[in-house]
Amino acid sequence: MKLISPRYHMEIRILILLIPSAITMGFAQNPKLRLDENYKSKIEVSLNQAIQHTSEAMLDENGMAKGDYHIITGEWKAYEAAWHTGQAIYGLLEAYQVTGNQKAHDEAIRAGKWWVGLQFPKGHNLEGYLNAKHGNKLGDLINTTTIADGTPGLFNLSDITKDKTYADVATNAGAWILDHLYIPEERLSYNIVDGKTGEIWKDRSPHEQHQNLPFNIKHVARPNAEGYLWKDMYVHTGEERYKDAFLEICDKLIDDQSKNGWWMDFEPNDPTTGKVHGRFNTWNAEALIEAYTLTKEQKYLDAALKTAKALAKVQDKTGVIWYSSYLNGNHDKRSPCGSAASFAGILWLQLYEFGITDFEENIKRALNFTLKNQFSKDHKDPNLAGAYYEIRQKAKKDGTFQLYYRDIATSFGMRFLSKVYQSAYK
Repeated sequence: MKLISPRYHMEIRILILLIPSAITMGFAQNPKLRLDENYKSKIEVSLNQAIQHTSEAMLDENGMAKGDYHIITGEWKAYEAAWHTGQAIYGLLEAYQVTGNQKAHDEAIRAGKWWVGLQFPKGHNLEGYLNAKHGNKLGDLINTTTIADGTPGLFNLSDITKDKTYADVATNAGAWILDHLYIPEERLSYNIVDGKTGEIWKDRSPHEQHQNLPFNIKHVARPNAEGYLWKDMYVHTGEERYKDAFLEICDKLIDDQSKNGWWMDFEPNDPTTGKVHGRFNTWNAEALIEAYTLTKEQKYLDAALKTAKALAKVQDKTGVIWYSSYLNGNHDKRSPCGSAASFAGILWLQLYEFGITDFEENIKRALNFTLKNQFSKDHKDPNLAGAYYEIRQKAKKDGTFQLYYRDIATSFGMRFLSKVYQSAYK
């Protein structure tokens, strides 16, 4: 039986209010995804295997997501641990709603306890913020997006466990962002904070694509709408300033969106090369969907629909979306991105629930890709057994190669398959 989180009660009421406007637009609300009955058991089996992989391979003994699994060396290497762990919590809880698998519930709690432990203590110059070290080339620098986009699962976890701690810590971090990093006149937030010194980077960027270019505020500040943190904070606390700030950044997204549906001004998109990141744009569109549920304003849905159409254009006929696509129609086919395919599927399903069924075939392609490319539960490498497929390949200057699986494929895969199941069979 599906467990309905209290956090969604407000959203359900909002959706009820949306029905008259949806009828006006000619949309049928909440149509069921048309899917063969045999997919039902396939999804259930697949989700249980993914839960097993998450608990036995993805999360370490403290509940932290290990990050990227380097297949050549057989090593896990941490990367944006707070973000990866937040995504794992979200995926586990969605899978729990479908399967009732207690392991998913318990592992989400274990991961949540690790996540809230990152909060800077009272008296620290970053009190309330989260010590979400980026790792890799950025070391101890904290990327605001890492925090904002890692939070939805924490609010869900509070709803399911009735323990407000997880949502409260996420809210504290979001309030710190609003109070210290938000630039109202730009409707952007500074993105980099030095976790050791507390310095906010306002005039330089650590990202390679911004080097040797004239200063641009968009190199150091972003909408940071990913994870729709301020919207969740508003639902959690009822404080209007969070809703106001959330809608401001969503309006900024609309203003900065290209006609083609992308946001090329912000990394990890790259206007100099025409590179489009596999997931970034989908996060923005997801935030716009959340703005639509709050306001019933058509402009938010229209902007999200532009991105959904753009994603459909870059999806391969096999269902995959590549980690990097380009405005000229090319793709970097060294990096099939399972998380991008699943996340696009989630967006298309959100639109489907509003009666926009244009992407039904795209959803099914993503579904088949996800199910067909799950590592076997009996895979000889236990680090991969039960995982959903996402591989990145890199060549280093010293002549060595990196080939690694990214755990977020499994987190997003659990979210996507759970949403398909709810849409088709509930």
